[in-house]
Order: sequence, then structure tokens, then C-alpha cells
Amino acid sequence: MRYALVVAGTLFAGVTAREAPKPVRREPGHGGLVVLIAIDQFRGSYFERFGSQFTGGLRRFQTGSALFPHGLQDHAITETAPGHATMLSGRDPAQTGIVSNNRGVPDPDAPLVGTAAGPGASPRRFVGTTLYDWMVAVDSDTRVLSVSRKDRGAILPVGRSKGDVYWYANGNFVTSRWYASALPEWVGEWNDRRGVERLAGTVWQPLRPAAGYSEPDTLWFENGGEDVAFPHPLPSSTDSILARITGYPWMDSLTLDFGLEGVKRLRLGARDRPDLLVVSLSTTDAIGHAFGPDSKELHDQILRLDRWLGDFLDSLATLVPSDRTVFALTSDHGVRSIPEYLAGVRHQRAGRIWLGGLARSATQRLEGRWRNDFDLQFDSGLLTADVAALQARGINVDSLAESLATEARERQGVARAYTPRSLALAPASDIGASRWKRLLPPGYGWLVCATLADGFSWSPGRLGAEHGGGSDDEVEVPIAFMGPGIGPGTSQRPVRTIDIGPTLAAYLGIRPTEAVAGEVLVEIGTTSPFGRRWDREAPSLHEQLRRNHP
Repeated sequence: MRYALVVAGTLFAGVTAREAPKPVRREPGHGGLVVLIAIDQFRGSYFERFGSQFTGGLRRFQTGSALFPHGLQDHAITETAPGHATMLSGRDPAQTGIVSNNRGVPDPDAPLVGTAAGPGASPRRFVGTTLYDWMVAVDSDTRVLSVSRKDRGAILPVGRSKGDVYWYANGNFVTSRWYASALPEWVGEWNDRRGVERLAGTVWQPLRPAAGYSEPDTLWFENGGEDVAFPHPLPSSTDSILARITGYPWMDSLTLDFGLEGVKRLRLGARDRPDLLVVSLSTTDAIGHAFGPDSKELHDQILRLDRWLGDFLDSLATLVPSDRTVFALTSDHGVRSIPEYLAGVRHQRAGRIWLGGLARSATQRLEGRWRNDFDLQFDSGLLTADVAALQARGINVDSLAESLATEARERQGVARAYTPRSLALAPASDIGASRWKRLLPPGYGWLVCATLADGFSWSPGRLGAEHGGGSDDEVEVPIAFMGPGIGPGTSQRPVRTIDIGPTLAAYLGIRPTEAVAGEVLVEIGTTSPFGRRWDREAPSLHEQLRRNHP
């Protein structure tokens, strides 16, 4: 199979100006394709760590894009849903309303289309607009295709807009009633190929000789303590492979193949105005959770992803010329090392912590007194509650929150705990507090939020790697742009994922239709082939800035 993937990244290390370039007026007549590639749980350090072995798509981003290896998902609860919601919206979770996976896309009023079972999903909780909305505002015929293994990975980069949005469930790529009442013919035909079933019995072996990996391969805590070392046989039965393929590298190849088929069948990029393609690849997250970011399995997954991305880029270029394609590459979050690895291999202080018991004990006390459920829940450092119901009964919410925060601060591994009052007073120099402020929407019902000490993870106790704590390893992700007029280079400055949407909009010569928090990255030229014929002799934005500010 051949795959094509579009991702863009370029950067001029010498540019420091922060002014947003004025959008350039475009003349119609030259279309193209804007492509966002999101790699789930891809640390910013992976380009440096594995880059010498890249030969495919990641290699092209490494050498041919404007690459920001220290980009930031700059908010607390570094999970898939809030991370994807930042990518093309230009706004933090506090503005998009997508705070966590649990409060992301689950929607029983939007049942799945294309499979008989599975939770419904929609962008109903998403607030505001994205790049796709801004493109539609200029051209109502703009097409979008967004695909992922995960529902939230496919849904949230395009916000509430209805279009061709698909994700994997029970052996098929599906959608929900939010988008359609039936699958298009081309999706059904792709599903009928039964590509997943044909992988039954495949054996996952390392791509490279043993000398190409420095990681140990027999650590007891990997993969829940089972099947910890290569080779890893894939399930041989049909039922098992349909459910478990999501944890093996081939899921990414299937997602890329499905995305390429959609580009062909929908004729994305063939019009006289640009279309949008989003591909979110989730396997690195699955393997990272199971085996950890320091494992041989994760290393091999990244190498396979690099090769599949290269094939995908080649195939996509046969459908949409590369001089009419611009790419953005990023991730929804990083990951913390497995605590058992940090403690047992690196001999560092590490551990797992969960404050679910704090929520349960508080619930018991409140119910015993008030005979009412106040919906106290704990999730990745955040203790939420029905604050309005508490206040309606005359309960002093500030006092309750401070009491619970005091209990949380006494737990090993908790660095800081905030109440709504103390968070509001936290100085800008408090990075952890600032990330919580960028996560929590005004009026959101919560009592306590907390940050972790180095080496600790929010975890209910299961073996595996975790993210969601907002630590540096979880926040740092790569951001890259690649396309006509974008010069290759690497910048070490910490730009943010909320900058991607506004920067692509400026490149297209359009404006966001609402206020955004992200900035237009001046390293990315705004001269593009999407509104008028690309003049390769025209000075890039970088050159213009250098001439104006010698």
C-alpha cells in the first residue's frame, strides 16, 4: 500500500519579531490543500532522539520544514481532546470549552453511523470556530476531510462544523449522526476491503537490527506486565484483531490509507480554492501508554511511522501537487516516563498518585449531611463539583475547597494545590497555575486543581505511562510548517499550538472570524499559491523582515 500525508513545518531561527503580518489579498484561480498532521503523544524531543534514523516523512519535516521542536500544548490536563481542540482554533481550552477527554466529544444524542455498537460522539461541547470555519467564511464550497483512529482526534480540529469526519470503531471507519445519517459509498467500499482482518496473525518484529536500539526489551512493568518483549504477535482471530489493532503500528497505516482514499474520492485540492485535510495518528499514544516512551517498542513505532508518512506524502503528491500543498505537523500532548522505569532504571524519585479517594470521602460527608449528590469527581488533577448546588444549600464553597486543597497538599507527589480563589491570585510566574488558568473556562464548576512533583503521574494505579499532568514532558510537542514559500530551519523558541490556526490563516490570506489567543508566527511566509500564482522569485516574509529590520 502507498500512503500520502501532508504536514508542514519551517522556521527561520534568526527571526525574532512578533508582529502579525497583514493578510495578503488573493485572486481566485489557484486551489490547493491545507493539511494538518497530528501525531498523538509525540514528544518534542523525538526528532532529536530518533532523527538520525529517519528516512521518510519525519525526515522531510526534520530537514525541509520550519520546525519548532519546543512547541507547547500550554495548558493543564494534557489529554487528547483539549490538545486537538487547540490546533486549528487559535484558542486555549478555557475558550474552546474542551477541558478533558471525559468532557470532550462523548454524546449519546449523536449515535454512531457505520457500526452497531459504540458510544456516540459529536463536537457539541466545543465553543467557537476553527480554521475550517474561517475558510468557509471566504468560500462556502470549501471541503474538509478529517480522519483518525480516535473520535476526538477526528472531531475537534474542525470544531462544530459538519463535514467528512471519520474515526475507527469495531473494524470500520465510522461517523456519527452529527455529521450524516449514512456512510458515503466510498467509506463503505473502503471498509468492505477488510484491511484490518487481513492483518490477523501478523508478527510485529523490530524494523532494524538489535544494534539500532539502545532501549532494554525485557522490563517487567511494560504492557501491563504481559508480552513485554519482541516479537509481538498480533491476534489471529477476527474478533480480537478488530478490537486490538489500535495498539499496533499498523493502525497508523490504515488511517493514512483511508485518508488518502478520501482525498481521491472527494477530490480534495482539485478546486480553484484550497480545501482542508486533517489526519490524526493515534498509535504512538497506544504504544506509549503500554510500553512507555523509553521502550524499544516506542522507538520502533516512531521508525515505522516515519516510513509510512514518507509513502503517504509521495502518494498525496500524485493527487495534489506539492507546490499547492501546505502542511502543519504537531501533537496533542507528550507523556511522562513510567514511574517504575524512573525509579527502577534511572533511580529517581517517582510514583503514581490519584485523588479519587479525596472526592469519594468528601461525597460521603456531604451526602451524609445534605442527602444530596453534588457530583464530586476527580480527573487528572482536577476535582470538579456541582458548585451551584452546593451554594444553593448555603455551603461555604471557599471553605470546602480550601479544606480539600489542604488534604491534597499532604499527599506525596502533589507539588501545589489551588482553589478557585488561590488560583485567581497566583502570579504569572507560577507556570503550573498559568496552565490551569488556560484550561478552565469561566464559571466552570470546580473546587481544587493540583500540579505534580517531578517524576509523579496522575494514575489510578495501573501499569503504564500517563499524561494529563501538565508537566514539561507532557506539554512540549513539535510544531512544524512545510510548503511553498516556507523556508526550512529550526527555531528553539517555545511557540504554542494555538499559533497554528492563525498562522495558516495568514498564509492563506484570510482572517479568523473571532478573536483568538494565538499569534501569527513571523517565521512562516505569507506568500502562498492559494490565491494567486506562486512567484518563486518573490521575497519571503523572512527576507522582507530582514530588509526592514537589519
